[in-house]
Amino acid sequence: MKKHGLTEKQFVRFICIILSSFIIVSCKPEADKLPPSDKDNGGLILPGGFEALVVVDSIGGGSVIARQISQLAKSNAPKTAPAEIKGAPKSTQLSRPNNQPTGNYVGARHIAVNKNGDVYVKLRSPTIDGYGNAALRDVDGDGKADTVKIWGKYENRNRGTAMQIHNGYLYFSSELMVFRNKLKEGQLVPDSNMDTVVIDTLPYHEHMAKALAFDGKGNMFVSWGMGTNSCQVENRKPGSPGMNPCPYLVDHGGIWKFDENKLQQKQSDGTRYATGMRSIVGMTWDKGTDALYALHHGRDDLRLLWPEYYSPWKSAMLPSDELFKVNEGFDGGFPYYYYDQMLEKKILSPEYGGDGVKEGDGAKLPKPLLGFPGHFAPNDILFYKGDQFPPRYKEGAFISLHGSTNRIPYPQVGNVVVFVPMKNGKVTGPWEVFADGFGGKDTLAVANDATYRPMGLAEGPDGSLYVGETQKGKIWRIMYKGDKKSFGNKELAEMEKRKALPHLKTPDEMADNLDRKGKPVHAELLYNIYCRNCHQSDGNGDGSRFPPLAGSEWVNSDKTVLINVVLNGMTGGIQVKGQNYNDTMPAHASFLTDKEISEILTYVRRSFGNKSGPVSEKEVAEVRKLMSRN
Repeated sequence: MKKHGLTEKQFVRFICIILSSFIIVSCKPEADKLPPSDKDNGGLILPGGFEALVVVDSIGGGSVIARQISQLAKSNAPKTAPAEIKGAPKSTQLSRPNNQPTGNYVGARHIAVNKNGDVYVKLRSPTIDGYGNAALRDVDGDGKADTVKIWGKYENRNRGTAMQIHNGYLYFSSELMVFRNKLKEGQLVPDSNMDTVVIDTLPYHEHMAKALAFDGKGNMFVSWGMGTNSCQVENRKPGSPGMNPCPYLVDHGGIWKFDENKLQQKQSDGTRYATGMRSIVGMTWDKGTDALYALHHGRDDLRLLWPEYYSPWKSAMLPSDELFKVNEGFDGGFPYYYYDQMLEKKILSPEYGGDGVKEGDGAKLPKPLLGFPGHFAPNDILFYKGDQFPPRYKEGAFISLHGSTNRIPYPQVGNVVVFVPMKNGKVTGPWEVFADGFGGKDTLAVANDATYRPMGLAEGPDGSLYVGETQKGKIWRIMYKGDKKSFGNKELAEMEKRKALPHLKTPDEMADNLDRKGKPVHAELLYNIYCRNCHQSDGNGDGSRFPPLAGSEWVNSDKTVLINVVLNGMTGGIQVKGQNYNDTMPAHASFLTDKEISEILTYVRRSFGNKSGPVSEKEVAEVRKLMSRN
């Protein structure tokens, strides 16, 4: 019998060939559907079987920004200094955050990936003409962003953080507000009205990042950082006691819950969900455990503020940066307590009678799920839900460690993405190195030495992991192309070896002290004690919180203004080299002599490329005398 001109035997063979081809195609490995990786994985070091490509090398820079340089004085005119600082210099020099590479890159904070693969980015700092977001699209399917659109004009400085897609809306935050745009299918840059969801009416201050999380039940959670280092009577002044009770906890230092569908909400329209947390940059709601998780940044400057209790090594290692599971009514203990990951205890803060050993009532407070070593700066968290990676990664969380700025005189740490294994909301093992190589080298003396600093994490529709960073706005896409069944201890052990490197290990108190190579002169020694943690060894600041001294108009112009700032301190926003800064400069009048201040300022005005004249002890004394009269 013949069918369609074929014998029955030929027909059966034909059908078998067709079915076999279908089976082969349908069973084609997932890896074959992924775009090709970069030969060097974009510079990343990953476990075996994982590969990466660079989605976009940078955001900002190039001809678009170059054309706008001439507009700086008009569109981004610097404000004068606060009224109490008379004669403050005006900034007219274009500068993005000072530790970013040249080219006016704007950097990336949190990121989100839509179901079609479009990537949305919250910019680290606004563009010169005031835009705070970026949108990226891969047109030809090679994984690279062919279209990059800068968009979103709103009141925004340098610490806007969130970027999340939820329930058809794109949510993002500036330092003071939470916004959203309705997304339309196929549209890269939304043309919908920008809604204002939450308004922070409080003035600018430290730790203003507003991270977001959604519980899927109509509630939105917003972090509200505390504008102080440790709630001292005089912020960041050595020996100043803590205010008890800390008044800032009333409307800061916690997480507030809001109705995600209401607009123009103030803090009073929400409810305080949790308290006792200084600064939260990364948090998320995990659907698997139906719970909120938050990453807590510990306080700074234990050695500077309380040298009788803390060595430079302890100040580098403490306090812990913590991973919390946050239930309603949670109290993290700040500012009264901090977590010591080495003792695995909550310790009474020195501002409240502690000495680095006393526990007080710390045992009554909840311990973190995990305590990272001090100043690792965990800035984003993601519970993986995809099927592309080996199954073990669905039991735990990826966390980006943005990296330290104040571990001097020891190497800076972090600049890595880690994985924390978990089950049923509990940590089941030590954190694992997942993606390394961001820093560019293993020993980072200052924060500025890092080539890239990882921050934003997002999962793509195919299960790829996207990672953004804050220096240039570079974004990677990490994919798994190996055999999921064979992935295991061998690959993990290889990555575990990286914990012995200077940017990840516990430093030896003597051998890893970078100051041991040469005893600084007296003026430099004073700078190292009182100024270096913030402004860094190279005088370039950290590019975000603490301004540069190198090339600063505040350092190199009117000496009287400079002396006044050191004596009296400063709070509130200023501009340095065209960049906004908000952190507190403590007053030094009560614990530094005129001679010590003159030596420090002379050193600063003659170092870091500065070539200004000296500051005399007499000049400091004259400003101090004027201060006492007012």
